[in-house]
Amino acid sequence: MRLLVAEDDAALLSVLTRGLRQNGYLVDTADRGDDALHMLGVGDYAVAVLDWRMPGLDGVEVIAAARRRGCGLPLLLLTARDTTGERVRGLDAGADDYLVKPFEFEELLARLRALIRRGGSASGPTLRVAGLHLDPATREVRSGERLVALTPREYSILELLMHRAGVVVTRQSIAEHAWPGAEATWNAMEAHMARLRAKLGGDSQVSILAVRGTGYRLVGG
Repeated sequence: MRLLVAEDDAALLSVLTRGLRQNGYLVDTADRGDDALHMLGVGDYAVAVLDWRMPGLDGVEVIAAARRRGCGLPLLLLTARDTTGERVRGLDAGADDYLVKPFEFEELLARLRALIRRGGSASGPTLRVAGLHLDPATREVRSGERLVALTPREYSILELLMHRAGVVVTRQSIAEHAWPGAEATWNAMEAHMARLRAKLGGDSQVSILAVRGTGYRLVGG
């Protein structure tokens, strides 16, 4: 599931990006409001998280412009402005929710889950490869009829492999997606792949193949 995070504070943007990726999300970033507006028009996102104060356009201006263009994406506004009038202004511009800084990361995750549930199809279609199904809206993975419990990192790896089913995904791509800001050793990655294979089992009718010296490929059948 892909998110857009627009925030001009480089340190906060880094923390948010790392945390969201560790929880299984694909994350695109912007540090200017005009760039964020452009990305909303061309990207396929489940939710966008927009800071109020950004150069180019501020978050409220981005939201208002996106809504005028017919964007129905769930939009979460980050703001340090905790007055009733400012909150009303943000919501009236078209924000679906707002979160006042400073905030706990777990609250951000909870609000994102609520917006994704509310947004329905905005979270993207269910991924299917043979008997393996991954629903980005609920983050449920089914192998045949069996519900598979995955850790956030396992989910992140599997979603990436399913998005690119049939092609080789390099170790570097997997590391950047599933281990953001941390070093992923070959042994650690192979251990995660082994656990994924065991959890998916034979009823999924998929295989995760190691491509020597390159990465991994998920194939069905």
